[in-house]
Amino acid sequence: MLHPATPPVTAPLSAHVPTAGRSGRTPDFPPPRVLFVGSFVRAALGSRAISEDLAEHLAASGWSTTLTSRSSARWWRPVDMAFTIARARNRYDVAVVDVYSGAAFRWAEMTARLLRGVGKPYVTTLHGGSLPVLAAREPRRFRRLVARAAAVTAPSRYLLELATRVRPDATLLPNPIEPSAYPFRLRSSPSPRLVWLRAFHEQYNPTLAPRVAAALVERHPDIALTMIGPDKDGSEQRVRAVAARLGVAHRVALPGSVDKHDVPRAIAAGDVFLNTTNVDNSPVSVIEAMACGLCVVSTNVGGIPFLLEHETDALLVPPNDPRAMADAVHRVLTDAALAGRLSANARAKAERFGWAEVLPRWEQLLRRLATERVAHA
Repeated sequence: MLHPATPPVTAPLSAHVPTAGRSGRTPDFPPPRVLFVGSFVRAALGSRAISEDLAEHLAASGWSTTLTSRSSARWWRPVDMAFTIARARNRYDVAVVDVYSGAAFRWAEMTARLLRGVGKPYVTTLHGGSLPVLAAREPRRFRRLVARAAAVTAPSRYLLELATRVRPDATLLPNPIEPSAYPFRLRSSPSPRLVWLRAFHEQYNPTLAPRVAAALVERHPDIALTMIGPDKDGSEQRVRAVAARLGVAHRVALPGSVDKHDVPRAIAAGDVFLNTTNVDNSPVSVIEAMACGLCVVSTNVGGIPFLLEHETDALLVPPNDPRAMADAVHRVLTDAALAGRLSANARAKAERFGWAEVLPRWEQLLRRLATERVAHA
């Protein structure tokens, strides 16, 4: 039995009625209808894909958007994508395709072929810190996928450098947030309340966080760590085991996932944010922590040095080094001038990632692709 295509996420007015966008101008022609193709099941697990937020913001501005796939069955997801592309082809004008590594890359390849088959222009938007590894391992596949898109976007300078090797016209469109939703407090005298927010997955190395807490106990006896997020591969149980073995289980709170709207409150409850990952691009969780003014201590991997500036808006340390990360946290907790500088600069940088800056650029790109398609028809 075929599952129906994911219903459009749209404002309650026709997609063909010109509507003023958030940029404040009224367009000269109706906004194009947009299909988003990716894995949109993370909301049920306590997180959301950036494309879901983009679709929501476009819909609030009067655009018609359709998302596929929300199927929780991994095997069905690419089938659902394929059926939606084909059967809903009269309901969209342009598509946005999320590109990750692993199985998701194969889905993106399939999606691109189908979109070309139905004559729809599409944007490939690159995500994930593992894409450079895939591109190096299978350069022909990566080049083919990126070269054939109508447009290519990347959320970080890290992935933009990768994209421009194939597409010099690739566009930088950062992962945006709504800065006003994140309460800012200057952490000039931070308390030893650490926060970690991410999916519990081996590539994000969550077991590093309790090891950092254990390394800080002697210097900061009231250290406390809250780790927030869904468990993807059993890593949460490994975190519990490591915390128990190191004698800090009572200092580590594991509340599970939180609703997207509760993330600002959850992050703002701490003063220092730990990013422990071994592979990364431009994580929204880090940008959210910066918006709240937390002092960020992160591993220096992947796209992180493209996002964070060491000693200016964060402290960067080698990956999987609990002593180095603990020493960095100790510096923040004992140096008020450093903490205040990191906190203030973090908020200032986060404000550059606001939807007010990014959404008009997405609108312009999507309108251009739809217009070019009509002109060439």
